[in-house]
Amino acid sequence: MHSTFACPKELQHNLFEGLSAMFGREVPLYDKSLAVNQRCNQAVCDVLSKIFVGFTRTESELLLTGRERHGAIRIGREDEFRWVSRYFGCFDMEPHDFYDMTALGQKSQPVICTAFRSRSGPENRIFASLLRPEYFGDETARRIASALESRQVISPQVQSVIEKKERDGGLSLEDGTFLARQGYEKIFCWTGLASNRDLYEELCSSGYKIAADICCFPSHHLNHLTPNSLCIDLYSLAMKWKLGEKNNSDFTTESHAIISRLADRVDGHWMMLHFPELTHHSLQSYFRAEIPQQAIEEIVSDLFCSLQHESLDLSALPHNGYKDRTEGPDEASPILLRQDSYRALTEAIAFVDEPTPFESSHTARFGEIEQRFYATTTLGRSLYDSCLAQRDEISDPEQRDLDPFETIPKDLETLVVEGLVYAKFEPKPDTDVQNSGGSVMSVADLMRRGLLLYRGQRYEDFLPFSAAGIFASNLDQYGTESVSESNASYTKEYLESILGRSIVDPQATYASVHQESLKNALSCLGISVPSQLSMCSDD
Repeated sequence: MHSTFACPKELQHNLFEGLSAMFGREVPLYDKSLAVNQRCNQAVCDVLSKIFVGFTRTESELLLTGRERHGAIRIGREDEFRWVSRYFGCFDMEPHDFYDMTALGQKSQPVICTAFRSRSGPENRIFASLLRPEYFGDETARRIASALESRQVISPQVQSVIEKKERDGGLSLEDGTFLARQGYEKIFCWTGLASNRDLYEELCSSGYKIAADICCFPSHHLNHLTPNSLCIDLYSLAMKWKLGEKNNSDFTTESHAIISRLADRVDGHWMMLHFPELTHHSLQSYFRAEIPQQAIEEIVSDLFCSLQHESLDLSALPHNGYKDRTEGPDEASPILLRQDSYRALTEAIAFVDEPTPFESSHTARFGEIEQRFYATTTLGRSLYDSCLAQRDEISDPEQRDLDPFETIPKDLETLVVEGLVYAKFEPKPDTDVQNSGGSVMSVADLMRRGLLLYRGQRYEDFLPFSAAGIFASNLDQYGTESVSESNASYTKEYLESILGRSIVDPQATYASVHQESLKNALSCLGISVPSQLSMCSDD
């Protein structure tokens, strides 16, 4: 990197610190939810310190663990989407994957999406949606285009700095700070100012609230900003309690059950997934122990007391409650991504393009939480999708006890051996494979014998059906249906043509890390690589 250029990752952290402060001012419930998450994460660490004796996390270290965020924005015009892509490029964030939200059946929405993040070790993400006017009839599409036509969210000065970065290959600290400040002071700010009331009301009444949220406001305002949870079930329970949806007894009983189940599940692989700085070597410094029930009761009691602070009486704040179901896999299946949220808030708006501003309200911005698990292979994703379909088909109350995710293995070793998730491999240090018979073992045998070390790759991307479920819950609309006669279809290449650049394929990245690390580890162990890449023994 040029010595006069600022570090783009540091600029990214500055941008998201600013966005978090901005969103906290705009949505007080968001700031309070961060405090709830911090206390729940602390309770999880208290559990872990009893199971992995010697493991500790200071408050500042835990803040960094929970700080990781993803946000969501919605864009109206194609040229706006290009500028947004170029803007995030200044912060080491590239478009990853393609999500067609118009093709999700009953959960469809009139947008196509990608996620901006860093290629490796992403700590922040922006899920960006682009409105597709052709989803609507010709007249509505024309009115949407007219409403968006003169909007300029990214100013000429910001555009000039972006172009300078692209030309020079980097940003000075002054220019990078300027771009970040523009993000959290203008580009992604909520103003409550609206226009085109007739179009807004028509779109909302027709079930297109997302379109109204995009084309009737002057900025690419954040719809949510999501912290990282170490136990999404505990956080969601705490939020429901503090919002007044659970009583004290329910919280105590259910949090005890959640923590007990977590204590039964956690192992070294779970630790390395949720604390990436941990290694196989550092885990050996902890003494593994059983956590007594009395310790769990004390942790629950401490969490109860910490959440009783008067500043965390969330029921006193404006809110619309909490979602009724967590999106993604079940609690016991450590794959992909689980998401939940408090429901979208009702916020005051004013249509300021009328002689006398017309006051109204808008419901779109919400508070999401997420917990990330292992990245699945194509085979693993297919298994997850089939389990998800089975869950959605369960409507008979007598079938509610069925576990649609029971076919998903619950431990990392089985997930890797069966080719369901991606891993990163390394050889066990100072291993004499020849003397241990490892040269004739399969990869699975090497893993089981502890000669081939591995850790699961974390899933860094998104699930379209989960996103659609979040949309539906927060918009009070399950989905939409296109009324266009063209029945347009969208592809990754289509969105790339709009962006003017390629979209990173995360599956290819996960697969490459898996294969290359496996080859390198086997080579270090002195094993012939070409003939040993199968996971299982021939017999």
